[in-house]
Amino acid sequence: MSAVVEVEGLTKRFGEVTAVDELSFRVEQGQVYGLLGPNGAGKTTALRCLMGLERPSTGRTRLFGTEVAPGSPELFRVGAIIEQASFVPHLSGLRNLRLWWEAGGGRWADADLETALAVAQIDDAIDRKVKTYSQGMQQRLGFARALLGRPELLVLDEPTNGLDPAEIRVVRDLIHRLADEGRTVVFSSHHLSEVEQTCSHAVVVNHGRRVAEGTVASLIGGAGSVHVEVDDVARARAVLAALPEVTSVSSQGLGLNVEQRTGSRADLGAALVGAGIRVETLTTQNRLEEAFLVLMQATEPPGPTDRSAAQHGGTSR
Repeated sequence: MSAVVEVEGLTKRFGEVTAVDELSFRVEQGQVYGLLGPNGAGKTTALRCLMGLERPSTGRTRLFGTEVAPGSPELFRVGAIIEQASFVPHLSGLRNLRLWWEAGGGRWADADLETALAVAQIDDAIDRKVKTYSQGMQQRLGFARALLGRPELLVLDEPTNGLDPAEIRVVRDLIHRLADEGRTVVFSSHHLSEVEQTCSHAVVVNHGRRVAEGTVASLIGGAGSVHVEVDDVARARAVLAALPEVTSVSSQGLGLNVEQRTGSRADLGAALVGAGIRVETLTTQNRLEEAFLVLMQATEPPGPTDRSAAQHGGTSR
């Protein structure tokens, strides 16, 4: 079976500026796949090429096994938010969704409105003017818009950019729900914690080039330090210390730091819940950050930075 997304040798130049340089990666069905890299790494440009919004200088992009071109039928199987979700501020959320859907030639009766609103958790705000929405609400309305056509693939460009921690959690949970439904999700981010907590796979990009690719676990080494906060620290210490993959358990603040030789934080959570201990938080300790910094340092000095030409309308990400 063909991959849902295939990017092969993708290069995009704007004049003398090379935004994406021989980038290749593939995304299989059901994966939550992250494009991880600093601002200016070429992530947005790569997604624009994937969606047919830019023509590659060289290389190719495929969706569902078919090479992408503007107006490709495969694009109707994709929901996307590229750069940011924009709406008419003086119209209601519902009116914005309907105008967007009908502008694309669809019948409003065919839109999957009920599912889109349920997944995005818009609730009664759908009837309010968009200018009254918070940035997080507008982002969720963007998710609803992307879901109207029952897409098999979601392509999201920096979906948590500019959101506060509570709004970021809502978006993260939304992506998890989509993945649980069997959808494939590709999203770009420069937030390492979001990729680590959300993605199954990732490609690390710097100066438009692929630096590393694989499962998130393989990128961070699969093991390391995990911080745990529970309702019974003493019992949790005993349970975790007895696990064969755990090398040490130490106190930190109100919780515990756990060092693992093998396994994942999911194994720790399962052991604690199995022992009847309530888990408040279970987070990795900068493992992806450390791996990311090593990868960035290993990257060869770049050529021109990834800035779009003036006619492209600003900085490319």
